[in-house]
Amino acid sequence: MSDTRDWWAWHEPYDDPSSGLAQRLRIVQRRIRDTLDHAPPGPLHAVSLCAGQGRDLLGVLADHPRRHDVTARLVELDDRNVAAARAALASLDLPDVTVVPGDAGLTDSYAGAVPADLVLACGIFGNITEDDIRRTVAGLPELCAAGATVIWTRHRLPPDLTGPIRQWFDAEQFDEVGFDTVEDAPFSVGTHRFHGVPPSLAPGRRLFCFVDPSEGR
Repeated sequence: MSDTRDWWAWHEPYDDPSSGLAQRLRIVQRRIRDTLDHAPPGPLHAVSLCAGQGRDLLGVLADHPRRHDVTARLVELDDRNVAAARAALASLDLPDVTVVPGDAGLTDSYAGAVPADLVLACGIFGNITEDDIRRTVAGLPELCAAGATVIWTRHRLPPDLTGPIRQWFDAEQFDEVGFDTVEDAPFSVGTHRFHGVPPSLAPGRRLFCFVDPSEGR
């Protein structure tokens, strides 16, 4: 089933500080900020899958002390969201951050940008099949540098796959740093650190494709 959602309109609740999306964004940003705060000195690389309007990463880099250490690639398929992310980026002094139009489900979208120290997989696992979630988790080490942090999101509505997802990360040599939830809200934010040996990126491989989900990103 193809994905027919209007991903531009989907971002509108971010502008309401009380919305679930805005609450989730604040947690993701906190986890990004913590990752940068505790990263060793030197250059840092980041990739964002299905980056949308870039609010999570760009919102942190706008004022973070390590902002100029970061080289990042934000991958987004929706042209309007690409334009919005680029407009936000243009107001920041971040010459090593790029917004790339492309299919985030294809490994080719990350060639030349990985291995990364920070991998954002937010807004994905609620919109793909269980098999594709498992395949994506298994493929994430190819995007990671040694010690990389992966931040992901998924709702906890039935079927709640967050338990299996956390186990899949464990099986792929990730340690759980945190699993954040909010009372009376269905979203969750997972943070994992890769402790394995990074494999090479396999070109031309599909990790996931979006379907029409019963719940949002």
